[in-house]
Amino acid sequence: GPWARANGIDRDVFGAADAPIGIVTVGRAHEDAMRALADLDLIGHSQLALRKIGLSWPIDAEGIRDFARGKKLLLVIEEKRSFVENQVKDALYNMPADQRPGVVGKTDLAGAPLLPAVMELSPEIVGGAMTRLFRDAGLNVAEPPAPPIPVRPAGLLRRAPAFCAGCPHGTSTKLPEGSFASAGIGCHFMALDDSDKTRTFSQMGGEGCTWIGIAPFTDTPHLFANLGDGTYTHSGILAVRQAVAAKARITYKLLYNDAVAMTGGQPAEGAYTVPQIAAQLAAEGVLRLAVVADDADRLPGAAELPAGTTRHPREELDAVQRELREYAGVSAIIYDQVCATETRRRRKSGKVAEASQSVIINEAICENCGDCSKQSNCIAIEPVDTVFGRKRRINPSSCNVDLSCLKGFCPSFVTIPGPPRAPGADRSWQQREAGFAAGLDVPALAPLPWRGLFAGIGGGGVVTSGAILAMAAQLEAHQVSTLDFAGLAQKNGAVVSHVQIAAAGGLDVVRIPLGSANMMLAADLAVAASAGVLERCGSAATVIGNLDLAATASFKRDPRLVIDAGLHRRVIERTTSAKDSIYLHGVRLAERLFGNAQAMNTLYLGIACQRGLLPVHEAAILRAIELNGAAVETNLRAFKWGRILAARPELAAEILGDAEPAPPATLEGLIDHRAKSLAGYQNAAYARRYRIAVEAIVARETEVFGAPGKLSRAAAEGFYRAMAIKDEYEVARLHTAASYAPGAVFHLSPPVVARMDRLTGRRKKIGIPGSIALPLFRLLRHGRVLRGSVFDVFGYQAERRAELSFRGQYEADMRLVAERLAPGNLDAAVGLAELPDVIRGFGPVKDANREIAMASRERLLAELDQVSVLQAAE
Repeated sequence: GPWARANGIDRDVFGAADAPIGIVTVGRAHEDAMRALADLDLIGHSQLALRKIGLSWPIDAEGIRDFARGKKLLLVIEEKRSFVENQVKDALYNMPADQRPGVVGKTDLAGAPLLPAVMELSPEIVGGAMTRLFRDAGLNVAEPPAPPIPVRPAGLLRRAPAFCAGCPHGTSTKLPEGSFASAGIGCHFMALDDSDKTRTFSQMGGEGCTWIGIAPFTDTPHLFANLGDGTYTHSGILAVRQAVAAKARITYKLLYNDAVAMTGGQPAEGAYTVPQIAAQLAAEGVLRLAVVADDADRLPGAAELPAGTTRHPREELDAVQRELREYAGVSAIIYDQVCATETRRRRKSGKVAEASQSVIINEAICENCGDCSKQSNCIAIEPVDTVFGRKRRINPSSCNVDLSCLKGFCPSFVTIPGPPRAPGADRSWQQREAGFAAGLDVPALAPLPWRGLFAGIGGGGVVTSGAILAMAAQLEAHQVSTLDFAGLAQKNGAVVSHVQIAAAGGLDVVRIPLGSANMMLAADLAVAASAGVLERCGSAATVIGNLDLAATASFKRDPRLVIDAGLHRRVIERTTSAKDSIYLHGVRLAERLFGNAQAMNTLYLGIACQRGLLPVHEAAILRAIELNGAAVETNLRAFKWGRILAARPELAAEILGDAEPAPPATLEGLIDHRAKSLAGYQNAAYARRYRIAVEAIVARETEVFGAPGKLSRAAAEGFYRAMAIKDEYEVARLHTAASYAPGAVFHLSPPVVARMDRLTGRRKKIGIPGSIALPLFRLLRHGRVLRGSVFDVFGYQAERRAELSFRGQYEADMRLVAERLAPGNLDAAVGLAELPDVIRGFGPVKDANREIAMASRERLLAELDQVSVLQAAE
């Protein structure tokens, strides 16, 4: 306190000594308070005085007493708990009553909440508190500006963080049916958002301790507790010790990832090895130990581990967990797999060899059943739209070659030699770019102060774009403020950067105030439309948006996740300036021009620059790109192409070429397309059978409703799916229709050849080299002529008989629909027509989906019949 007073750490910002109301600000909250006062036109008000505390503990008590004398009220504005407020009250306690003001902050004088004690403050929160408090004190306070309130309809995506592609936790946090787990500190915490089987969490070092208290009062006999290797070294071993002392029935899953991924990838403190950790656990009294590794070569020798420790490849994790949950005591699984992000870093730096193979999906075979995502829990498996609807692909930019996706029971997976590589750029555009750039006008500059939002997905490069612009502004001697909201953005979550540029002394708060952003670079529309982001844009804000809306982590569990970029765009446009904004397929443009999706952000900077939306010159931005030092040539070209596209927006369509394939828009086009496909699948007679069946539904819907509608389209798709059974002949035909790199390996589960897996109850998948598989495929594709005949050896399988039985049943159901269709049962009729879409996948996956469809069928038939009977009675 005396030191702060002697050195003038605290300072009076404005106001006379006899002002009746004093304001005391602390730290960052001072900027929020000043902004709120400015919005309320109260800076310099004769009845207000403001003092900024520079040293929060111990405060300058004498200075506070001097400031408080003669005042009636003192408002303390600080974030989180009342740390300074309580010191102020202590400092004023012994002052004479006629000199001592009332002190408010977290509550008012009546004890009602005033400023929140949790989370962070904002000018709007502070301004609201000031308005209420000052009006009660008799001040004439203007109405604070009303923040924008965007309307957010259902269907907007939530960009929640998720495990990185190939993350060990994608497998290690999985649980056997009927079990539950608790989470702790570390990346594995995201398992809470990944399923409903991981329920609670604890502080670092408290992993599993809550179970000790809960266990006597629940019927659940056992719990798994996830524990990261870094947390284990820090304090988690104490939790294990307590569980042993309490004789708890718990299994610790110690997730040994070889790096503390959340804080930079450094080794866990102490850098203990798996054998050392196993020895420590055994010494603590953990008598049942198992070591599981993604690569059997990583498993320590039996002699290196405590007696009785079992060793397993990760394919046996489920069986190991089922065994240990029956153990009456504390047990532990040490799951050993290197962090995927750290593996990626090591590959880039040359410390680890590049992946020797990568995975691709034959989209024609893919059913979008979701089993590959279920098995791998991998975010690199993405949806892709095709003429046959949604399928899946492996994103080469994010894939870390974990290979867990190969466990999906699907014949569409193929591995090819070499690491994952994005599609190459179209070099012809590089040859033309100099000519396009030659005639560009010199961009105008946006006025200062300038505020811009950069909204995207972690790892996409959007933060770097904001940093480049900030550096360019510094090169031009402007005042710059940046604030990055990253959190778990590195795990595919939301990231938002606030960039503000002004002349010297022109900036106040570090966060862009509500309704104040001049521009938003919306690299991800889901983040741009989210709460807390869109509200910061004013009605005049210009948006440069990316129409390539990526799926969220929910897609791993929901193959039918609605991904509607148009909906997100409309929500954003209702708040911002739609006429001045520009929306492009940024990812596809960047991949086509540069073979690099991340170049989209710099391309968008170029668009903003050319359109006069940035307050810095082109030369400064180019220099900032060079100083950044990452992919300099590509980013310089991307910035140039952004300027080109701003001047010549028509080039975007030419660069992209043909539009992404989508199902035919008209019903006639859809029927024609599917009929031609069935002719290739079997023959012309089979295609005619399809047309006759669909046209009967079209005719009936037209008769009842005056025109074909959603029932006819559902039937056109449903009959096709029921008839185009992907048997061995069709899979062979589709594989031979594709082209593969030399050395391709096909991952299949052929009947008779593949053995049953006792752990999963499925046929095992085996890798068949293309030198063997492709000749067999070319021969097998001609076997379609045998379908349905006594010579169709594959047709005798239970799976094929079930598919043929459903096809016949579906045809009968649709005849019933045509017979009983009425205005009151259209929804039931459409539901029946769509049932084949539910029965996706292959083998056991398809069988499980068929059971779901059959349960729905009984209900829909009852609804169809009930409405028909009622209408007949009427």
